[in-house]
Amino acid sequence: MFTKILIANRGEIACRVIKTARKMGILTVAVYSDADADSLHVNMADEAIHIGGSPSRESYLLSEKVIEAAKRTGAQAIHPGYGFLSENAEFCRMCSKEGITFIGPPVAAIEAMGSKSAAKNIMEKAQVPLVPGYHGDDQSEAVIKKAADDMGYPVLLKATAGGGGKGMRQVWHENEFAEGFAAAKREAKSSFGDDRMLVEKYLTQPRHVEIQVFCDNHQNAVYLFERDCSVQRRHQKVIEEAPAFSMSEELRTQMGESAIKSAQAIGYQGAGTVEFLLDVDGSFYFMEMNTRLQVEHPVTELITGQDLVEWQLRVAAGEILPKAQHELKINGHAFEARIYAEDPNNDFLPATGKLDFLQPPVESEFVRVDTGVRQGDEVSVFYDPMIAKLIVWDESREKALQRLAKALSEYRISGVTTNIDFLYNLATCAPFVNADIDTSFIEKNQAIIFHDNEQSLAGELPMAALYLVLSQAQQAQAKAAKTNDPFSPWNMTNAWRLNEANIHHIVLAHNGTEYPIIVEQKRQGSGSYYLISVDGQTVDCQGRIENETLYASIDGYRSHATIAKNANQISLFHQNGVFNFIHILPDCGDNSADDNHGGLVAPMNGTMVSVLIKAGDNVVANQPLMIMEAMKMEHTIRAPSNGVVDALYYKDGDMVDGGAELIAFTAEEA
Repeated sequence: MFTKILIANRGEIACRVIKTARKMGILTVAVYSDADADSLHVNMADEAIHIGGSPSRESYLLSEKVIEAAKRTGAQAIHPGYGFLSENAEFCRMCSKEGITFIGPPVAAIEAMGSKSAAKNIMEKAQVPLVPGYHGDDQSEAVIKKAADDMGYPVLLKATAGGGGKGMRQVWHENEFAEGFAAAKREAKSSFGDDRMLVEKYLTQPRHVEIQVFCDNHQNAVYLFERDCSVQRRHQKVIEEAPAFSMSEELRTQMGESAIKSAQAIGYQGAGTVEFLLDVDGSFYFMEMNTRLQVEHPVTELITGQDLVEWQLRVAAGEILPKAQHELKINGHAFEARIYAEDPNNDFLPATGKLDFLQPPVESEFVRVDTGVRQGDEVSVFYDPMIAKLIVWDESREKALQRLAKALSEYRISGVTTNIDFLYNLATCAPFVNADIDTSFIEKNQAIIFHDNEQSLAGELPMAALYLVLSQAQQAQAKAAKTNDPFSPWNMTNAWRLNEANIHHIVLAHNGTEYPIIVEQKRQGSGSYYLISVDGQTVDCQGRIENETLYASIDGYRSHATIAKNANQISLFHQNGVFNFIHILPDCGDNSADDNHGGLVAPMNGTMVSVLIKAGDNVVANQPLMIMEAMKMEHTIRAPSNGVVDALYYKDGDMVDGGAELIAFTAEEA
């Protein structure tokens, strides 16, 4: 077994590998960029080596510097994690030349699966079922478009060297092909240095089911069952679960054996994931094989009781697999939710900023948090915006889902916008609970998940208003206790008025609609109760706040909700999902007016990839004007209406701050 390994990665995956290595008594070496100088993975490792600038291309993607760091520290092996160099055959070859063990598959296997089109050719020969499509050598747009036209829309364009949803576009109609093709090639070139494409028929109601396989150097191979990864946005997984729901033992065996056949067809070694599309009729099709550990591997660990990183290290060191197929069993059910710095209400745009407050749920035998950040860390523009992976386990899908909802309601982050509320709504909505799931789940259930449908908010608005009044009183009491006169009337927050009712006027906004609320405070013995009026309806409310939980009685109906407050935003978590309210504060005359004067502003911090127009151009509504990239994601800036581009303020390659004016634009008069 190795005594020291280098981890050619960062963030939560580096921390994850370090934990297992430490458990096995193996020393670890971290590598880091300028942006990661004080990161968690650097502090956790036994040694750390600086390898370059903040952009990945100046640090984590530099094979030579990683190899040099391993040689300098005496590391016998390199664990690549996922992303970066994990599926880079040339890097694997360089390790071999230097006598350093690559903790992963051999070069030939990476090369075989590194091209999606070549992989499909191999799988076709191995008689693994394939999705209809074109994955030939002729890369002209005309040839690929003809293949799309022949098989019929919708189709899916995919980078042959791709992964993680990069270089991938759905094309629903023929007239969208050119724009989707150009965007996919551009993103593929940026992410992988390879813009070759393939096109497949896009199945409209498939599930994304993947099989975890493991092979050693002694001709042994097993599958550690399946994960359902159907819930996705932009072809990136959002919530994963294991085992897959509604999976018969017969189908599980068929898919597992097909996955083993796929791995053996390329002489595989180590951890790999064979991804399939599972159709509604039970037929399944090979999609791709990822020659690395997956982001979602923890759900497999929790249902099998196996440490997959330990398996990787043992196989790389020449040992046989720790378990044979008949020794592997499924125990319970697990979910993983990916906590991202992003804005689901703004097309999932990535967010940057400082994690001013970070409080994950308490870890236990049921709850696990894999993360690479701490309170006070920055979420930068240079890397993927994942903050953490929240993994839960219990005896059944129903119980595990309850664990997930509770853990999400206890996750507290401020300083950056996150997808936690979105995840909670998704995990608690009826279609997800009932496993009515396919890869279009989010689009089909958008109104439910985002609470866009009409709602009375009859219980939620009074609870949010009650929370504001009670929390204000709590804060005042805490402040008064530190003064010389804690009973001074100046410390009271009961809305007292001379010869008038004790009235609080509150305005809460939900989904863009403002709700004026009147809260009349009444005395009852030594305490208070409240008459809360919304839209002419008045309810009798009482309550208390304990450890960020509001216990409320509204017209005799008792319930409770977890409350998260960040500035003037209030998130109310309870059994109906999470409801976000904005507390509209009185305008004291210091609000600045919009000063963009018709300009278009950057929706995020990022890099200008391509300016598609020039000053003086006449443009039409929805025409692409610019393309920005941040955290490996592209965003197209489109014309809001017909009009004229008066001026451009950025060029290709420029760094752009979120909110910066990009274009001076004059809309065409109606």
